[in-house]
Amino acid sequence: MGEQLLGLVTGIIFGLLLQKGRVLRFDKQVAAMRFKDMTILKFMMSAILVGMVGVYALSDLGVITLNHKAMNLGGVVIGGLLFGAGWAVMGYCPGTSVGAVAEGRWHAIFAVAGMIIGAALYAEAYPLLLNTVLAWKDFGKISLPESLHISHWVVIPVFCAGTLGLFAWFEKKQL
Repeated sequence: MGEQLLGLVTGIIFGLLLQKGRVLRFDKQVAAMRFKDMTILKFMMSAILVGMVGVYALSDLGVITLNHKAMNLGGVVIGGLLFGAGWAVMGYCPGTSVGAVAEGRWHAIFAVAGMIIGAALYAEAYPLLLNTVLAWKDFGKISLPESLHISHWVVIPVFCAGTLGLFAWFEKKQL
């Protein structure tokens, strides 16, 4: 029960941050896809940085055990294309669509319905996908630091520096 409560609390906090960051707004989503406003990308990159440091710190302290999901080429390519197409058509990614509905933007309910229908279709098609798309190439349970054979504490500062440099460039370009 404690894990579910923690998930609910962190989900609510994340939703509040999405709302305060104004990334639930349709116009911000469309502007990001048109490379006119990088607020969405800045928000996502900030969340990745915080999550990366937090997860690896908790792992190193022995609080959690990392269990990577296998990197499957077919799943990543086809899933990425479907994710991108859905985002482009609806103007919302999964998290922002749920947040937009919670904010009272009822048109986003179609994106949420699309996610539910898509998940159901995937579940039904899974046996067929196992022998086709999901059989393309499986790289196993890998991470960038493991594939480079270096410590994650080398990768993290490099990623942070690159992200901060990108943010500075966005600010210079007023994105």
